[in-house]
Amino acid sequence: MPPPSVKAASRRILRGIVVSALFAPLLGSGLAAQEAAVPVPPPMPPGRPADLGAAPSPPAGPSLDAPRPPERPPELSAPAVKPPDPKPEAPAAEATPLPPARPAELSGEAALALTVAAADDTACRQRLERLGARFEPQPALSDGQCGAARPLKVTALAGDLALTPPAILVCGAAEALARWATEAQVLAERDLSQPLKGLSLGTTYVCRGQNHDPDAKLSEHAFANGIDVMGFAFASRPAITVAPLPEGTPEAAFLAHARAKACGFFRTVLGPGTDAAHANHFHLDERERPAGHRLCQ
Repeated sequence: MPPPSVKAASRRILRGIVVSALFAPLLGSGLAAQEAAVPVPPPMPPGRPADLGAAPSPPAGPSLDAPRPPERPPELSAPAVKPPDPKPEAPAAEATPLPPARPAELSGEAALALTVAAADDTACRQRLERLGARFEPQPALSDGQCGAARPLKVTALAGDLALTPPAILVCGAAEALARWATEAQVLAERDLSQPLKGLSLGTTYVCRGQNHDPDAKLSEHAFANGIDVMGFAFASRPAITVAPLPEGTPEAAFLAHARAKACGFFRTVLGPGTDAAHANHFHLDERERPAGHRLCQ
């Protein structure tokens, strides 16, 4: 008989075989279930053949760090469109201004152009009529650089004061002559106790230079804007010729007073003592000068 230890070992081995046989199906089904629950990775694609070389890299997308394209130069930019200026408002209607007076330095064609463009002298003619002057309108004068747009032929002044010969003057000069003659009438009564009856005239309109110098600036006579008074006629006494006279005589006093009065009506007054060219007459004209300057010599 085998010993008891051998028998016990045999029994344990036999039990192990029986248990393994009984639980083997259960263990197999459990492992199968566990294997079925684990996902099987898909198979890897086959390797790229060696003769095709390395696979090209995919194109890179835009990078935030990539440099920006250069800005458009200013000179290539489209020009800025300037909005149209607002339409100016129409100026309020104003009275037409009179043209500027002819400056002293203007002569010749420029002076004649301003004379022709002179404002209508209707108001001046009305004043001349009220002063008692008798006159007739004349056609425009034009003689090369000389001329006058609206000359008058003046034959007499207030109180039937005759002009010998008649004066050819623009209205402004004729009005100044008429106003001065009214004052000369008063002076004749005061200094000579005689009414003044007429004026003896030299040049009124003639195309020439100053002091008869052909190279000089044109005289105001060239524009019918000057008068040369040669003498004064009276009702019952001899005429007085303009000339240097002995001081202290009534005739000298009358000439001096009449000459001084003329400076209040004319812008230019010249006479004996001014120069040799004016030793025998009073030259009176309406030449305009800057700042209203007057020449009374």
